[in-house]
Amino acid sequence: MSDSVRHITEQIEKYLMNFSLKKKLRIFYIVCVIFPLMLTDGFILHSVFTAGRAQQQHDMENLASALQYYVIGTFEQAAATADTLNLSSYIENFLEKRYETPLDYVTEYQEFMNQSFLGSSINSGDVRVTIYADNNTLVNGGRFGTIDKIRDTTWYQTLKQDDRDAVLLFYYDDWQSPAVAPKRKILFLRKMNFAARRGCEKVIKLEINYSKVIRDIDKMNYELPVFICKDGKVLLSNTKDNYLGQDFSEFTMQKNIGYVKDISLYGDTYQIYVLRQKDAVWKQLAKNVPLLFFLIFINTLLPFFLMTLIERSVTVRIAQLGKVFDSVDSEKLIEIKNVQGDDEISQLMHNYNRMADRTNGLIQTVYKDKLREREMSLAKKNAELLALHVQINPHFLFNALESIRMHSILKEEFETADMVERLAIMERQNVDWGNDDIPISREMDFVEAYLGLQKYRFGDRLSYSVSVEPDCENICIPKLSVVTFVENACVHGIESKVTPGWIFVRISKDDDMLCIEVEDTGKGMNEDMVREIQDQMENASIALTVCANLCDRGMIKLDNKAVSMAMYDTHWAGRMELLRDNLYVDGAHNPQGIQSFVDSVNSLYENSRLDKATLLFSVVSDKNYDRMIKILCSCKHFRQIYVTITGGVRKLPADIIKETFEAHIKDTPVYVFESVEEAMKKWDNRLMFATGSLYLVGDVDRALEGKENNHD
Repeated sequence: MSDSVRHITEQIEKYLMNFSLKKKLRIFYIVCVIFPLMLTDGFILHSVFTAGRAQQQHDMENLASALQYYVIGTFEQAAATADTLNLSSYIENFLEKRYETPLDYVTEYQEFMNQSFLGSSINSGDVRVTIYADNNTLVNGGRFGTIDKIRDTTWYQTLKQDDRDAVLLFYYDDWQSPAVAPKRKILFLRKMNFAARRGCEKVIKLEINYSKVIRDIDKMNYELPVFICKDGKVLLSNTKDNYLGQDFSEFTMQKNIGYVKDISLYGDTYQIYVLRQKDAVWKQLAKNVPLLFFLIFINTLLPFFLMTLIERSVTVRIAQLGKVFDSVDSEKLIEIKNVQGDDEISQLMHNYNRMADRTNGLIQTVYKDKLREREMSLAKKNAELLALHVQINPHFLFNALESIRMHSILKEEFETADMVERLAIMERQNVDWGNDDIPISREMDFVEAYLGLQKYRFGDRLSYSVSVEPDCENICIPKLSVVTFVENACVHGIESKVTPGWIFVRISKDDDMLCIEVEDTGKGMNEDMVREIQDQMENASIALTVCANLCDRGMIKLDNKAVSMAMYDTHWAGRMELLRDNLYVDGAHNPQGIQSFVDSVNSLYENSRLDKATLLFSVVSDKNYDRMIKILCSCKHFRQIYVTITGGVRKLPADIIKETFEAHIKDTPVYVFESVEEAMKKWDNRLMFATGSLYLVGDVDRALEGKENNHD
């Protein structure tokens, strides 16, 4: 008998192996699942749905009651605060008092806020209190203000037109910037009319923290969606979707309303809508898991035999597929050997072998390229984050400068406030790296701010005039292009003069040409220097004329970009000038010029027995000073190095220059001087070289003239 059963089983197994997987699953579901579950699951689902509806209805009622209690409690607390303030005669006297000066008001305001009871009432945690009065001697700011400030606001007009003394208003401020304060507000407004004696209108505004109300609703830990509405508009909700302000009647979820509760607040009626949860039934099913498992166990007894037959036709090859699928995480996929059968599983094995062969060829290219792309994307995001941090930092500086300016104004230190304002304009222009071209009007604002600060420095020694034709104000020019020449006029024209001087900035149009003039009445240049500059300009003009003729004949090709790049890369390096006995100056201000300077010094020492010299060095901040200093350190003819500051607003701190020198040279001492004059006082008339900046060359010349004049 057992042998016969075994034979029949093997024949069914073999027969089923040629069936499609779809047919096998159909047999399984019809015979083993559908019939038993249709009876048992129908009863279970009916019970679960009935219990789920009852539980959900109970939860909706509890949520509506809890929300009603919270809303009434929150707004009644605000109303109690408003009533306390309304009954305060001390506040009444403070608001109706006529203050002679703003300083008198500020003094009285500070004394008022120090009162323990009043201070705690006004600073009531999550409720911001502001009181307005029809008293033009009040200073707007803090917790008090004038009626004129709010007369045109929507919420004031609402309270004014209402017959009630108190109004609860859900208010959306379209003019409020989200960076300053939330646009959505909950306002409790109250007319302050309890102790009015002279007819002075007063209004109390309590701004309830809207975000806290939303958070408190979320903390109730109810998973059901809830909406608080008025006049068909959504006011509050615990949902993440932005339905606020929309018509509740337009919601697609309106059909899911399960419970409605009306509440009355200060003469207005509000509706609490609680929506049913879509997955509530499934949660109820989860609570009956033991019963479900028991029924499933009962339902598996009937199809057990047939399931065993199907399993043996599938599981062996599925296990074989599982073994090869484990190789997916490796760099090479394993192929399946000896594939048997003609059903979907066998076809799957054949397709897998073809996929593995193709994937093994692509995995080294596609996968690794994706990894490289992901690394590059991560590096890009890190760079963007670093740029954002660099951009954010200046905002702290501007806010601090603005605070200092306002503090100075309050103390009537108007001169200091003006200086701080001008400094803020200059710093804002410096950190605004995203705009390379700006209108002339903005550039002139920066010029006037710079000249204004220099006016505080030089006093009556500096006068200036800035004139711009109206047609030129909107023309864009490179940022800081004009102020650079103005700075040069201050440093070389006014700073070295004892007598008063003028700086003139004039911008006009001559046909299609923009004319920018910067003129100063400073020290000027000697005739030899003027003649040298004129010769250089004539030589450049001749060279450009020759190039133009060659271009016209088609012999060479030049454009504006090529000319600009050529002038940018041109260097007049190694122009060593004997300024005084044993004192050489060189205006080298880039790595190429410094290299020529070092070559000149080495040539000077090549066939001579000169003692080691002193190096005087300074550089402006926008130069490649690290490379320049590294080249200088390659010269072995310096016994000591003097570093100082030059270059005006472009100056580089001397401490940074010293640290850079000490990073490249160990045996040569480096000394720091706060000015060129101090450095030249230490000069012992032994051999010295001064280089690094054209500013330094001019400062050395002026320092020597001053030193010689004082000696005389």
